[in-house]
Amino acid sequence: MQLSNAKKLADMRGAYGETLVELGKSDSRIVCVGGDTTDSLKTKKFGDKFPERMFNVGIAEANLVSIAAGLAIAGKIAFASTYAAFIPGRCVDQIRNTICYPNLDVKLVVSHSGLTVGPDGASHQQIEDMSTTRAMPNMRVISPADAVSTKHLIRMVATTPGPFYVRLVRPATGLVYPESASADQFKLGRGNIIVDGSDATIIACGLMVEKAIEAADVLKRENSLSCRVVDMFTVKPIDVDLVARCAAQTGMIVTAEEHNIIGGLGSAVAEAASETNPVPIKRVGVPDMFGESARDEEVDDLLEKYGLTTKEIARAVLEVRSRIKK
Repeated sequence: MQLSNAKKLADMRGAYGETLVELGKSDSRIVCVGGDTTDSLKTKKFGDKFPERMFNVGIAEANLVSIAAGLAIAGKIAFASTYAAFIPGRCVDQIRNTICYPNLDVKLVVSHSGLTVGPDGASHQQIEDMSTTRAMPNMRVISPADAVSTKHLIRMVATTPGPFYVRLVRPATGLVYPESASADQFKLGRGNIIVDGSDATIIACGLMVEKAIEAADVLKRENSLSCRVVDMFTVKPIDVDLVARCAAQTGMIVTAEEHNIIGGLGSAVAEAASETNPVPIKRVGVPDMFGESARDEEVDDLLEKYGLTTKEIARAVLEVRSRIKK
């Protein structure tokens, strides 16, 4: 797969807001429910264009989710958006019983996930959300790598019936995909091989995909290792066939995610590999601990403290390879 121009930055939230407006023009069933974070989530663009289809319910996230469910029952395609700390953080019961159990057409699209919320600190750094939503029957979990994939995945989510949890991040991120990327590259239950290789596989999601690509470059340059990099944007349902193929062809896997190493992408990959082609696996992510506050200019330092770096991914690959050789 051809990569985009290096280090071009774009905002996933902006891509979401623009795509929501685009979808709203072509499908009058699309509505949006927000919770006093419409400016931050960029859903205000949709509200400005379609005020009769935008519902800001205030700081009442459980109500937000339930209203979205009611709109879905009425035949609407309901997008419900706020910060990940609040969805699913404050309304697990409502998501489970009013959306997943009746299998309603509600799309939970959240931002400010992971540690990169920065100054808001541990109370707002949602690092267990994929674990929570993965465990709910009928829920699909999506974690885009950049703004380009966000646009395609939001379109896919809108046209695929049933519940979704889409996890966006606060900061602008480098583009992994070229702006000319095709919608065919973003299918539910599939991952994309971004960089091919034969010595190791790195499976990543979200903003860690860019760091995984950088780690593969470092390992090739400094250790003459050929590393495959997979963007596993669909965390649930995970691409079991691709995980099994990577395990068979490279003999080891390292995962990378801006999430607790328990219950997220690393767990999903380990589960898939254990049932198809067991190989040594190392999970790179947030250790089983809470984060802490950091100024915006210190977010990279925060990621480094918790081991979410290019250097840590490369180190993990070398560690697993050393175990295999013993």
